[in-house]
Amino acid sequence: MELSTNRVRELFINCSKIPLLLLLLFFFVCSLDTLSSAFQLAGGKVAGDIFKDNAVLSNPVAGLVVGILVTVLVQSSSTSTSIIVSLVSSGLLEVRSAVPIIMGTNIGTSVTNTIVAMMQAGERNDFKRAFAGATIHDCFNWLSVLVLLPMEVATGLMTHLAHIVVTSFNIQTGEDAPELLKVITEPVTKLIIQLDRQVITGIAMGDERMRNRSLVKKWCHTGLVTVQTLNTINVSTLHLFADAHLSDLTVGLILLAGSLALLCTCLVLLVKLLNSLLQGQVAKVIQKVINTDLPYPFGWLAGYLAMFVGAGMTFVVQSSSVFTSALTPLIGIGVISLERAYPLTLGSNIGTTTTALLAALASPGDKLAAAIQIALCHFFFNILGILLWYPIPVTRVPIRMARALGERTAKYRWFAVLYLLVCFLLLPSLVLGLSLAGWRVMVGVGAPFVGVTVFIALVNLMQAHSPGHLPARLQSWDFLPRWMRSLKPLDRVITKATGCCSTALQDIPVESTRAHFTDNINHMGVHEMNVYCVG
Repeated sequence: MELSTNRVRELFINCSKIPLLLLLLFFFVCSLDTLSSAFQLAGGKVAGDIFKDNAVLSNPVAGLVVGILVTVLVQSSSTSTSIIVSLVSSGLLEVRSAVPIIMGTNIGTSVTNTIVAMMQAGERNDFKRAFAGATIHDCFNWLSVLVLLPMEVATGLMTHLAHIVVTSFNIQTGEDAPELLKVITEPVTKLIIQLDRQVITGIAMGDERMRNRSLVKKWCHTGLVTVQTLNTINVSTLHLFADAHLSDLTVGLILLAGSLALLCTCLVLLVKLLNSLLQGQVAKVIQKVINTDLPYPFGWLAGYLAMFVGAGMTFVVQSSSVFTSALTPLIGIGVISLERAYPLTLGSNIGTTTTALLAALASPGDKLAAAIQIALCHFFFNILGILLWYPIPVTRVPIRMARALGERTAKYRWFAVLYLLVCFLLLPSLVLGLSLAGWRVMVGVGAPFVGVTVFIALVNLMQAHSPGHLPARLQSWDFLPRWMRSLKPLDRVITKATGCCSTALQDIPVESTRAHFTDNINHMGVHEMNVYCVG
């Protein structure tokens, strides 16, 4: 009887955790939406200014990094895409010049996953899995761009494919894409902040009147709104900052701090709640269902089924960032394997392009063709990327890259911040600066850098698989100074500067470490051995 009572109590507690889990997910999504608004307030007008220089956007490499920087600044690929569509439909930008920018938005939107993964830095193994799961999206996008951007510049493949589809079908203006998730979250987020995103688009299109206009919608106290008033303020329902006499940057920083605090809190509680729910046999069953392949000879279909699930879920939540960010803690606690997270992420990429395509169908008649062509270019980019990096198992390079990044980050936790700054801010800014200096400067600086990178990658590959074919000196990197082949010296500098203890493991070969442990264990008692292993 006592055993039965305990089981009922345990069942009741577990069932009561499910509504709490849904509530935390709701606030997690709301925090992501508010985070996007905060970034748009802090950097939206700068993003509009970046888009304004059409001479720069005509350079495909500059267009790529502009897409990355703008999407990182506004934390919304849909906002970036809508600006691009407006520029194309108004004739300020050609479709072919807009394709590299679309590729850049694909890279920039994955920064949210990396930020979410960093919230799990408290536990080493969880952080390693979560960071690998977050960066697998980055690795796929970067590799796809490295192959498809030169192909697009040389042949215009995606532009021609999209043009053929648009001209072959008599596409009529349709209804807007269904916003199923926003129906639930908007009643809360609208009470916090409401933005007029047309201000960013107006600045990008050269409308100087928008520069002095606030992104925050104002509340009209009287019921009378004249035409002149509508031209000077953004009328909205009442929200938290409707009457605040604060600059956009101030409001953005307040929202940024608040949304990050809510995001961290929700994520920590979600991980703890999921860990308590997914214990023992329950965790094993869920892991088996999610990660197991289909029976032979249909095992290869499991990944494509996962893509379909990822596309469907992204279509429902109307955001690839929300879906992949929700996957990250599940990957961190080990419920979803990296091999299964990869096709789910690829499916999410497809899902976000289909929602953009439906949104394009709602464009006015004069903008319809350009909007659909841009949306189709985005769709073809992801399809071609999947064909490059998924069907043949040996080509699934993003999985190996993401796993290596996860292991490196677990060893040196500051590496996550360095990765975030370099990949999404410093490197794009450097490339943009070189692009502004002209083709000759960019090629003069970029060609040697690319050549050295390719050489190092090839040597690393041969060192791992066929070192005998390399000269004796190149069979290892030991001849280089240690700071060029290890992060340990940099780790010492960072830990001394921050006053923290080093969390890195020593760069000792595995065999030497094993021998060292064995020698010590052979000369120690059981009690001493246990203390040594714990230490």
